[in-house]
Amino acid sequence: MNSLLRKSLLKKSLLAAMIASLPMAQATAEEVLIGLITKTNTNPFFVKMKEGAQEKATELGAKVSSFAGRFDGDTDSQVQAIENLVAAGAKGILITPSDPQALAPSVKRAQDAGVLVIALDTPFTPPNVADATFATDNFKAGELIGEWAKAQMGDEAKNAKIALLDLSTANISVDVARNQGFLTGFGIDTKNPNINRDEDDPRIVGNDVTQGSEEGGRRAMENLLQKDPSINLVYTINEPAAAGAYEALKALGRQDDVMIVSVDGGCPGVDNVEAGVIGATSMQFPLQMAALGVEAVVEYAKSGVKPGATPGKAFFDTGVELITDEPATGVASSTSKQGKTKCWG
Repeated sequence: MNSLLRKSLLKKSLLAAMIASLPMAQATAEEVLIGLITKTNTNPFFVKMKEGAQEKATELGAKVSSFAGRFDGDTDSQVQAIENLVAAGAKGILITPSDPQALAPSVKRAQDAGVLVIALDTPFTPPNVADATFATDNFKAGELIGEWAKAQMGDEAKNAKIALLDLSTANISVDVARNQGFLTGFGIDTKNPNINRDEDDPRIVGNDVTQGSEEGGRRAMENLLQKDPSINLVYTINEPAAAGAYEALKALGRQDDVMIVSVDGGCPGVDNVEAGVIGATSMQFPLQMAALGVEAVVEYAKSGVKPGATPGKAFFDTGVELITDEPATGVASSTSKQGKTKCWG
């Protein structure tokens, strides 16, 4: 063997040894593709979720590919996004399902292809359709605002006239959990806790749907006020719906004598707590949901270990906090000023 050939082989051997010695975790992290599928790309809640996923992926050296429905309830777009991500070799998919039942077959196909599927915010039906769920305890979120409203009304709680402004009539898990939590916190028998609208408490004027929008909240509030103009307590599925309900009340000059409670914790909602539009809201933490989801997928890619749940619950609880400027005895809360340091959107 001549000297030139010997030197060439030595260089190749040294290069191979250097490549073999590189940290495997770094190489693996760079290969991890994570899909984020939200209901829409305009709702500030999902905008913050995308921000949290991107920040954590950058920190860990992974890649996030984001998709969204054209509107809340656009299942077809979410199905297509799942298929695209599986074809692209994604290791994990983080999804806020627009239809927790209809998406189940698509999720199963992704899992059969070795993809970890994590539900964010909205659990599947049943929850074990996903490998894990990172979410707010939506029942607790509703319960907190129900307890607060009952404490604020005191003895007059027995004379409440309640409007329930829900998301839809489809009994979507997050919609049911918040509604039933609120009623439970207020002390109303919910009958079957897995569905809305079966209660017979005479204090409930009625339910209407908002699709989670400001316009929907205004329209639903107008409908229920026609049914009973003496409504004095309004539960809303989220803060945009609460803002719409307030506008409907304001148009009748009743904005100051009707209590509105909601769930979200977005910055505009916290501003509305400070302004007195919303009496109390339960704050969620979407950035944390997405960041934890990214961490879980990267860990799964490295070790094959799937994330667990909070002890005693079927999901990983990312926390909830009551925000109000009118604290109630026995109900822990933070002020709107404190809420502004943690809000989103």
